[in-house]
Amino acid sequence: MTQPVPGASVRVVLPVHLRTLAQVGKEVRVELAGEPTQGSVVDALEAAYPVLRGTIRDIVTGRRRPFVRFFVCEEDRSHLPPETPLPDEVLDGREPFIVLGAIAGG
Repeated sequence: MTQPVPGASVRVVLPVHLRTLAQVGKEVRVELAGEPTQGSVVDALEAAYPVLRGTIRDIVTGRRRPFVRFFVCEEDRSHLPPETPLPDEVLDGREPFIVLGAIAGG
């Protein structure tokens, strides 16, 4: 992995319900402040689209909401800590950071 550059710009794919709420297309680009981590992606999304605040993670605890998942390079990274660095593929734009709304039922 190459040395990450603070202030990276990454592609983010949002689920339909969050796209509708934020009034954006399937993919958005956000500028990250500080080190490029999973948490900084969510920070940047909430800063760019304040209406999303509280939809991806709990406002009080900062924890990811139970039915929201993060995928990077076809890998579920939902249970990794927010300070987990983003892989080079996301930093150089080859791969997006994907936010998915999980479905439960039986």
